[in-house]
Amino acid sequence: MSAATPPAAESAIHRLVRAARRGDARVIARMPSGWAMFGERQFLRGYALLLPDPVVAGIESLANPERTQFLLDMTELGAALLVVTGALRINYAIFGNLEPALHAHVVPRYADEPAALRTAHPWAYDWQAARLFAPEVDAPLQLALRAELARRGAR
Repeated sequence: MSAATPPAAESAIHRLVRAARRGDARVIARMPSGWAMFGERQFLRGYALLLPDPVVAGIESLANPERTQFLLDMTELGAALLVVTGALRINYAIFGNLEPALHAHVVPRYADEPAALRTAHPWAYDWQAARLFAPEVDAPLQLALRAELARRGAR
């Protein structure tokens, strides 16, 4: 990626990208802009992250072609999640407040979510109570997402 501004300091995003490069079990796919990876806590089935590789400070740190590719990859991941999970919609979030490096949260939303949370932002969930990603549980979804992303030409 040209003209990318690296983040100021080591972050959890750096560690996740290094883990993805080493074949972390949570990796869904290598995308043109980086890595699609399941979140450590599956507070909603299919919660995923898109991590740029290389890591940069923020979306504005990318030159226009790389920025466009990151956003395209984010929405391709969301579209694949929509198809594979049967979710009602996908929420997308790019913050960087806690981890000051670019990363996108891609969150499927479901009709059967508890009524009090169905229309709330995803951060309203108790993430500490959410189950951890488990390869033996999440492998079927992971394989289906890989196949859908390949079918869409996104990986």
